[in-house]
Amino acid sequence: MAQRAQPVIGTTGIIASSFVVAVVLLAFLGIGIRADVGRGFGPGDWAAIRFTLLQSALSALISVACAIPLARALARRRFAGRGFLITLLGAPFILPVIVAVLGLLTVFGRSGWINIVLDAVGFPTLSIYGLHGVVLAHVFFNLPLATRLLLQGWQSIPAERFRLAAQLDLPPKMIQRTLEMPLLRQVAPGAAALVFVICLTSFAVALTLGGGPRATTIELAIYQAFRFDFDLSRAALLSFVQLALAGGAALVALSIIPNIPMSAGLDRTLQRWDARGGFQKMQDAVIITLGSAFLLLPLFAVVLAGLQGLPQMPISVWKTAGNSLGVALISIALLLVIALPMAGWISTRRAGGAEAIGLIGLSASPLMIGTGWFILINPIANPVPLALPVTALINALMALPFALRILVPPMRDVLTTYDRLSRSVGLQGWSAWRWLVIPRLRAQIGFTAGLTGALSVGDLGVIALFADPDRATLPLQMYRLMGAYRTEAAAGAALLLLAMALGVFWICDKGGRWRAEA
Repeated sequence: MAQRAQPVIGTTGIIASSFVVAVVLLAFLGIGIRADVGRGFGPGDWAAIRFTLLQSALSALISVACAIPLARALARRRFAGRGFLITLLGAPFILPVIVAVLGLLTVFGRSGWINIVLDAVGFPTLSIYGLHGVVLAHVFFNLPLATRLLLQGWQSIPAERFRLAAQLDLPPKMIQRTLEMPLLRQVAPGAAALVFVICLTSFAVALTLGGGPRATTIELAIYQAFRFDFDLSRAALLSFVQLALAGGAALVALSIIPNIPMSAGLDRTLQRWDARGGFQKMQDAVIITLGSAFLLLPLFAVVLAGLQGLPQMPISVWKTAGNSLGVALISIALLLVIALPMAGWISTRRAGGAEAIGLIGLSASPLMIGTGWFILINPIANPVPLALPVTALINALMALPFALRILVPPMRDVLTTYDRLSRSVGLQGWSAWRWLVIPRLRAQIGFTAGLTGALSVGDLGVIALFADPDRATLPLQMYRLMGAYRTEAAAGAALLLLAMALGVFWICDKGGRWRAEA
C-alpha cells in the first residue's frame, strides 16, 4: 500500500534531491579542477591521514567501551531524575563544539580543576592537547550517543526474558552471556562505526586541541593548506582522500547499524529482575555518577566562567551572534525545503537513491564542499561576501541525514494510513502537505528544525574558510578570542553561544509540539 501512495508524489522530491546532488557534484568538480593527482602526498599528509584514522578508531572504541557499563546501569536502575538524566545525554550532540572544548579546557586543561587537584596532592599534571585531548573531546561528544543506542537496545529486550532468568535464578554472569552479549554483538559494532564516521569529519576539535605535525587531521590539513598556504591543489587532493574515507566508512556504518525491534514481548514492567542490591547496586551508582560528572562538569564550568566573562565581551561578539542566528534561520528554512520533499519521495516510492543522497552529511566533509565551491566562485567573484549564505547551505546539508531519519518513518505511516482516503477525495500536491502531512508531523518537523538550528548556530567549519572580520559567526569569533588569550571574553561568548543553541532548539521543538496533532 505504501508503495502506491499518491498524496505527495510529484516533482518536488526529485527536484530537492537533484539540488543536493548538484551542490555536491559541483563542489567535487571544483576540487577535481585543482587536484594534482600526480603530485602525491608529502610526509605531513601521510601523518594527517594516519592521525585521522587513529584518533577516530580510539574515540570509537573508548566511547563504546565506556557506554556499555553506563547503558547497563541506566537500563536496570530506577531513581529520581533518571528521565531527566537520559534527556541530558542528548545535550552534547547539540552543544556547540567550541563551547564544549572551552568547558573541557576548564576542567582538564593545564590550569583546570583536575590539574589543580593533581598538583595539590603531588601527582603529575595532565595535558589536554594532542592525541589524548582530541580523543577526550570526541568521547565527551559521542559517549552519550553510544549510550543512547545501547540503552535503546537494552530496553528492547522483552521483560519476560528477565522474568524467566529470575525464575531460573541465573547469576549475573549467565544473564550477561545469554541476554546481554547477543545484544552487544548486534548493536555495539554499529554504534562504534557511527562514532568512527563522526570523528573522521571532526574539524573544530582538532583545530582547538590538535595541531602540530603529529596531531593534525585531514580536515585540519585542508584548512591549513587553504588558509595559511593557499595551496588549493593540496587542499583539493586531501579533500578527495577525506571523501573516500568518510564515504566508505559511512556506507559500512549504515550497513551494520541494526534496526532494533521494540516489541517481541508484553513488557509489562519497568523493573529489571537482575537489578540486584549490594555490590551491584553500588557499582551501578558509581558508574552513573562518574558518567554524569564527566558529561555535566564541563557544562557547569562553561556556565560558571561565562557568568564572570559576560561583562568582558567586546561589541563584536554581539554582531557575530546576530550573524550566527541569521545563518541558523536560513539553514532551518533550506533544510525543511529540501528534507520534507525528499522524505515524501522516500516514503511513497521507497526511493533508495534518495536515501543514499541524504547520507551526504555523513560522507561529504563541510570543508570539502566549501573548498570546492571556493575554487568555483573565486575566478568569477569574490567568495568572501558569500561566506554566510554558503555556510547556511552547507549546514543544512550536514543536518540532512538526521532530518530524514526523523521524518521518514512517521511520514511513511501517515501516507500508508491515509492513502485510500486521500486519493478518494483527490487530496494531492500542496493540499496534501497542508491538510494531511504537516499537521501530523509538526512535532517531528519542530524537532528537526531545532536540531538543525542548534547545529548551525554552533558550527565552526566552512565559515573558517571564507570569513573575514566583518562576516564571522559567533563560534569563529570565540575561537579568535581564545587565540588572543582573552579567556574571560571567550567564556562570556561561550555562555551566549550555549544559550543561543539551546534556545533555538527549545523554541523550535516546543513550537512543533504545541497543539500538535497525534
